[in-house]
Amino acid sequence: MYAFILQAHTRPEQAEAFERLLRPYVEPSRAEHGCIQYHMLRDKDDPTLFIFFEVWQSKEHLAVHSALPHMRAFHERRMDYLRRDFEIREVEMLGA
Repeated sequence: MYAFILQAHTRPEQAEAFERLLRPYVEPSRAEHGCIQYHMLRDKDDPTLFIFFEVWQSKEHLAVHSALPHMRAFHERRMDYLRRDFEIREVEMLGA
């Protein structure tokens, strides 16, 4: 399995637009082949901080997800929304 936590620190004026843009993709992402878990979270104390927790069967499955047209388009424009680039931390799944 391949799992990671991604933190997205949005610009304050772009936080709502960021959520509106990506929230509709949560359920379709969960339905993708190879997706085990996909969560989009928003920090209660800092509404400009979004956290994604994702678990995929493999890095190859994530690569297919990342190559989808909407994901590629977002990746190219991500800095329109973000204060700084994503912070990504790979994590190890310790249980089934």
